[in-house]
Amino acid sequence: MTSPRSAEPQRLTRADLEALPNYVPGRSPADLARELGLPEAIKLASNEVPYGPLPGVVGAVTDAVASAHRYPDMGVVALRAALAERYGVAPDRIATGCGSVALCEHLVRATCLPGDEVLYSWRSFEAYPIIAATSGATSVRVPNDAGHGHDLAAMAAAVTDRTRIVLVCNPNNPTGTSLRRAQLDRFLDAVGDDVLVVLDEAYREFVTDAEVPDGIEEYADRPNVVVLRTLSKAWGLAGLRIGFMVGQPAVAAAVRKVVTPFSTNLVAQAAALAALGQEDEVRRRCALVVAERDRVTEAMRKLVPDVPDSQANFVWLPLRDRAAAFGAACEARGVIVRPFPGDGVRVTIGTPAENDAFLAAAEAAL
Repeated sequence: MTSPRSAEPQRLTRADLEALPNYVPGRSPADLARELGLPEAIKLASNEVPYGPLPGVVGAVTDAVASAHRYPDMGVVALRAALAERYGVAPDRIATGCGSVALCEHLVRATCLPGDEVLYSWRSFEAYPIIAATSGATSVRVPNDAGHGHDLAAMAAAVTDRTRIVLVCNPNNPTGTSLRRAQLDRFLDAVGDDVLVVLDEAYREFVTDAEVPDGIEEYADRPNVVVLRTLSKAWGLAGLRIGFMVGQPAVAAAVRKVVTPFSTNLVAQAAALAALGQEDEVRRRCALVVAERDRVTEAMRKLVPDVPDSQANFVWLPLRDRAAAFGAACEARGVIVRPFPGDGVRVTIGTPAENDAFLAAAEAAL
């Protein structure tokens, strides 16, 4: 016999999630084009590289699909071996997942219990507060410094005996700012060995400043450091979602234990193996992005003087209260950017023609 329905529906999900913002993906260019009656719109909102899949990737994906009725290798043995060789580490120090963001989620799950603290700079990657909240951890946000980057001294001072993990995004998404070697050296020396420091290096391939350290080469041997990388950006696999982490064997093993089984799917594994064989082409494409990044930055500083230097494949416009209006004005001209209302606007570097369209829209908007 069923019980009578109450006047108010029973809550079936966590009440605290109501206050959590949704992750905001870039708007569909096809939808905007239809809305504006244009043949196409330009999407510069999601930090994608615009040059298509790397050579060999489409063929590898096509071949892999023939085995789609089979489960993938849950141990991701071939890909982990290839990554180990590419980055000069042992395979048992590597874990893979559905993008670096998923590995960040798994790391928090593997380290935090309810009430433990996850510390990060803000504004930084918008997934961080979502990851912390859904794991039952407490977010500790340390405001960015005046240059729109991490204030590492303030972050070190904010570490408490409840801090389990510190997220350091370098270069920082969405501001493009970067931390240099001496800064990170001091910070890592100041943080205790009982706190896991995660260096999120999703945009490492676009770094041209020699003083911005490669986390795998310089810090991954520390017992409390993990480095995240992704194949979504420079390696052109955003639509297949694959990333990896490098840490100490015990940390990597704990992450592999909590990863959703088979989450590094069969097609993604095949595509990643093919992509890793195209390093020269990746470097060529990154050089194109960097050249355009410099051009767009120089042009935008004539309109927004305090645009910070970027070491990623996007630029940050600190428009603050004008961010939402600027994003809407660009969309009205068929260019999709990523506004963060009240803070600024992130603009992905596209092809020269796409960047020209954005610069024309920006000049009109400002």
